[in-house]
Amino acid sequence: MSRPPAATPPPATGAGTRFPTGATWTPQGTNFSVYSRDAAAMALLLYGADGSGPVQEIPLDPRRNRSFHFWHVFVPGLPVGTHYNWRVTPAAGGPPVEVLDPWARAVSDRDWNRTGRMADATAPLGLRGIVVDPDFDWLRDPPPAGDLAGAVIYELHVGGFTRHPSSGVTSPGTFAGLREKIPYLQALGITHVQVLPIAAFDEQDVPPAVAARGLKNYWGYSPHSFAAPHPGYCTGRDPAGQADEFRELVKALHAAGIGVILDVVYNHTAEGGADGPVINYKGLAPSFSYHRRNGEYLDYTGCGNTLNCNHPLVTQLIISTLERWVSEYHVDGFRFDLASVFTRGEDGLPMANPPLPWAIEFSRLLNGRALIAEAWDAAGLYHVGSFPGLAWTEWNGRFRDVVRRAVRGDGGLAGALATCLTGSSDLYEPDGREPRNGINFVTCHDGFTLADLVSYDRKHNAANGEDNRDGSDDNHSSNHGSEGDTGDEALLAVRRRQARNLLAVLFLSQGVPMLLAGDEVLRTQRGNNNAWCQDNEISWFDWRLAERNAGMLRYTQGLIALRKRHPTLWRRNFLTGQPDGERNLPDIAWHGLRLDVPPWADPAADAARLLAFTLAGLTPAEEDLHVVLNFGSDDHELPLPAVTGRRWHLAVDTAATGDTVIARDAQRPLAAGSIAVGSRSVVVLEAR
Repeated sequence: MSRPPAATPPPATGAGTRFPTGATWTPQGTNFSVYSRDAAAMALLLYGADGSGPVQEIPLDPRRNRSFHFWHVFVPGLPVGTHYNWRVTPAAGGPPVEVLDPWARAVSDRDWNRTGRMADATAPLGLRGIVVDPDFDWLRDPPPAGDLAGAVIYELHVGGFTRHPSSGVTSPGTFAGLREKIPYLQALGITHVQVLPIAAFDEQDVPPAVAARGLKNYWGYSPHSFAAPHPGYCTGRDPAGQADEFRELVKALHAAGIGVILDVVYNHTAEGGADGPVINYKGLAPSFSYHRRNGEYLDYTGCGNTLNCNHPLVTQLIISTLERWVSEYHVDGFRFDLASVFTRGEDGLPMANPPLPWAIEFSRLLNGRALIAEAWDAAGLYHVGSFPGLAWTEWNGRFRDVVRRAVRGDGGLAGALATCLTGSSDLYEPDGREPRNGINFVTCHDGFTLADLVSYDRKHNAANGEDNRDGSDDNHSSNHGSEGDTGDEALLAVRRRQARNLLAVLFLSQGVPMLLAGDEVLRTQRGNNNAWCQDNEISWFDWRLAERNAGMLRYTQGLIALRKRHPTLWRRNFLTGQPDGERNLPDIAWHGLRLDVPPWADPAADAARLLAFTLAGLTPAEEDLHVVLNFGSDDHELPLPAVTGRRWHLAVDTAATGDTVIARDAQRPLAAGSIAVGSRSVVVLEAR
């Protein structure tokens, strides 16, 4: 029986090549390439920019346009800005399905309808890839910041940072709007911004009860295109210019001396489980893209599906898109959401030596970029202190919990607090890691803000439409006497002091500190500790707070400046208590109510709520530091250690009624050999 001749592409097209994947534009034309082993046939759809149907359909000849399950074609003379998709005919049978290119450099979501797509997978997709020019004039863009020693990370949401009417920017909620706020970031003193997901995501991916309230997926942890900037953060004036809008932001941040870390989501996608829409992976590679067992999607992420990260093709997709963010966007690092998923083999079980984390670490293009793991997943894996690889850093969830409890006044934590202050050696030293392997934080996007941490005993998430079931119940927070808003000035003073205490511990600890945007001005979410769907004033940065809480802003700026001028606070090696450096002083000495008598013997006693330490300068030119943490309810007069040829100067007192951080040039030497330390306060002294 003779076989009918295969369809051939129009004469104007070339065979194309399988690499690079995605749509790669040159002045001569565009090479399109996508992987699909599960396709019996493939066609490229080309659209105009007006939202109508395809203006051209190019069927691919498997004998000419397929190499090792990569389908490819070269279209000469194609202009930048052309919209495109793929049409897949499944080898397993069924009607053709239009899908989005997983390697797209830019996408349009103007016509996307998630509900409609779930009802009919054969309907027009509504999401489209966009052909863009990969080149950009970076001028003298400086190289990446390298490792995170000395870094101060600032976690922010691109949209929420400037969407409030008080922001005063020209294009609120966009990359361009954030660019206008760079002077504020410089004045704050941070070294890196870590932006919540900016890879294109599905804003419509929310449960029905959430959608019924008119809410949407605000945080962005629902990606469909790993290598394209989210169109919602672009001005919309030029769809083909989406990539350039993000590049302009990166270039401007680099010019200001600020690195860029992307929060990336490679553990699941917006396609959800069996009831979710077909967007790309379900149509192109349904046989291996996700963890499945007996046809059911396995959910280790709480989002309906789990990427099969250690399948070779999925690993390559992840590596290639990460490398694209570096080579084409010059980003300085990545924070990986629910990264413990990376350790699961194709059977879903944890692997001793999972390929993906090591492949990321060994990538030549990713070398020198920050790699930060959220070292757990939603199904019980927890790798804080043991994430595979050596260059990886980790969100230190243990630091967060211990510091919150200690500052709240919980007893029995002197030893645990000391370990956190010195870089969590229990987690990172046994296998040769360093203090900088831990990212310290007391708040992040996920949970209470700093203001809410000291104002609420429990979460208040009713506005999310899930009957307050969502969000963590284990917050280690305190309202200090009354839940939420209050006009009681005495209570407000206690809360402000506790907020200052929490930030003091953060910035006085070894490791890498991360500050949540808005904490420096006491931004509140009114007790909502899971504002993932709140694209409104609950989540937005209210810029009026910078004036209203100017004292807190100055305090945070002062703490960051203090940390940056003291390399002894960000040592590469763990502290030992032994003589160190040219001055032959112990690198650290611990104290309690008496000098050199730390409260290790009776950590449950009330006196153990006071812990002090003296930290030697890293060089003879650097001032020594003496720090007192008093989280008990009593005031104390404490002796100060002797310093030969130097005198102690008060630098920080969180109980002070005026400015709580004293600039170095304004400090005065102490006349006495002791210091008064108020209850629930932190005192820092510099010796010179």
